[in-house]
Amino acid sequence: MSTPASDNSAHAASAPESGRFDTEDFLDFVAASPSAYHAATEVGRRLLAAGFEEQDETADWDAGPGGHFLIRGGAIAAWWVPQACAPSSSGFRIIGAHTDSPGFKLKPRGELAYERWQQAPVEIYGGPLLHTWFDRELEMAGRVVLADGSAHLVRTGPWLRLPSLAIHLNRGANTELKLDPERHVQPIFGSSARPGSFLTLLTEELTRAGKAPAHTPIISHDLITCDTQRGAAFGAGGEFLAAPRLDNLTSVYAGLQALLALAGGGESTSSDDGGGSDIAVLAAFDHEEVGSGTTSGASGPLLADVLSRTAWAIGADGEREKQMYARSSCVSADSAHAVHPNYPEVHDRSHHPHVGGGPVIKVNAKARYASDAATIALFIAACGEAGAPYQHFVSNNQVPCGSTIGPLTATRLGIDTVDVGVPLLSMHSAREMCGASDMDALTSALAAYYRDGLDAGHRG
Repeated sequence: MSTPASDNSAHAASAPESGRFDTEDFLDFVAASPSAYHAATEVGRRLLAAGFEEQDETADWDAGPGGHFLIRGGAIAAWWVPQACAPSSSGFRIIGAHTDSPGFKLKPRGELAYERWQQAPVEIYGGPLLHTWFDRELEMAGRVVLADGSAHLVRTGPWLRLPSLAIHLNRGANTELKLDPERHVQPIFGSSARPGSFLTLLTEELTRAGKAPAHTPIISHDLITCDTQRGAAFGAGGEFLAAPRLDNLTSVYAGLQALLALAGGGESTSSDDGGGSDIAVLAAFDHEEVGSGTTSGASGPLLADVLSRTAWAIGADGEREKQMYARSSCVSADSAHAVHPNYPEVHDRSHHPHVGGGPVIKVNAKARYASDAATIALFIAACGEAGAPYQHFVSNNQVPCGSTIGPLTATRLGIDTVDVGVPLLSMHSAREMCGASDMDALTSALAAYYRDGLDAGHRG
């Protein structure tokens, strides 16, 4: 079992140029983020290394010039306050993303024994492509709370596997595979030769690692499965990336790099510098894959708390705060569907986003995405500033699309929002695929958004 400290040690030695995409650094970031809790911690670690200060939510709010962040469960919010910030002229430039990905969440009792196998009983979290999780070495990662009240980040390493049923015993497996979500997706982690529930073994590992006193059991947990195979670049010249949790660590990483670029650009003294007088915010929420309805999800108060407390700390009363919101904008960054060469018919015939074609602007007539004509034009302007290509996604009328945090942010706060993201293949698979150039383009466009704003035609 690895610990958070050992998770981070491999990545602390070097960092890429702020505001740019670096393949190996991104793959390091994904590897260090097997759960939402780990992702929030890894973002916080990188912010601390860049000079940001962590905010205690029970203490007075710090909105002094410079960088600040807070971690709430598996979510993290960070904000950069310029010297030129003032309630009468400033707004917020927000990038929203999410830290969680589909998988299988360990049930409370954590024990299931059948046919001399030890299994980890799980619930399905989000909407994973079930068949892609079979025949992979899996681990559990997340947060545990011990009987002494202490909480710990944990990851087991490759303890689990979902073995497929041999085709000799299921002749229709290649034509009509049907998986019962209760009976067929319970992973194995041991045999009867090694008795003990999953949680008992995990407690023993914590004790051996010096993370828990002896005989201090785990009383509750938030643990989810993840693929242990490291992400990799592939294709001619490393054109493509294959990795777990690209939905939506692609956006978390790109937003983080953009914020670090702003913080490292010397912007602190003049409203003419990059970023102007607006406060830059990065909000990476948890639980997007299951509806966002938690204290750390986009339907919860996290972003509103950060904006209102920051506005108050710089001297804005209730009226000034609303004026700041009217000057604000949000880029909701979440993955998009690239056209699949074997299934082009599921896409709209006139909109085929391609891997390698740049960030995708997502549009939906039923407002499943928050993009409208004004905010789309604003993001196109940011892409122009960055020299980044862009493309559009509109769903096939017979294939309804999902949604994002964008509409939640727009309706809760009244802040104009655009939905964008890098195009993926195999979305919600245990291992997804994107283009390295699209990651670079999104990172550059988000950096331009923070630096130059999306002001043309805006309400402010």
